[in-house]
Amino acid sequence: MIKFAFLINRAEGMSFESFVEHHRARHAPLFTSIPEARRYVRKYTVSHPVPAPAGNYPAPAYDGLTEIWFENWADHDAFFASANYRERVHPDEANFIDLASVAVMVTEERVVVEG
Repeated sequence: MIKFAFLINRAEGMSFESFVEHHRARHAPLFTSIPEARRYVRKYTVSHPVPAPAGNYPAPAYDGLTEIWFENWADHDAFFASANYRERVHPDEANFIDLASVAVMVTEERVVVEG
C-alpha cells in the first residue's frame, strides 16, 4: 500500500479551532461523500495536535495531518483525476489550508508493532 501524509497549516487569519472544525466537520465528510473515496481510498485520517506536558515536546510545526492510503498508484491517479475530487473536494482545501506551506511525504508503511 502507498500512504500519503499531508502536513498542513491553517489559512491565514483562521483560528486553530475553526481550522480543526472545518477539517473534521466539513472537509472530511465532503471527501468521504464522493464515490471515488469508497472505490479507491483504503484509509483516510485527519489528525490535529493535542496539548503536551510543558517542556516535554516542541511546539507543533503544523496544525494538522491528513493521511490517505491507496492500494497502488493507479488508484491514486484515478482518485485525484476524478471530476468529483477536482470540482468538489479540491476547491474546499483553499478555504482552510495554507496551500503554500503544505508538506507531503509518500511512504510505504511497514508495521513494526501492532496490537
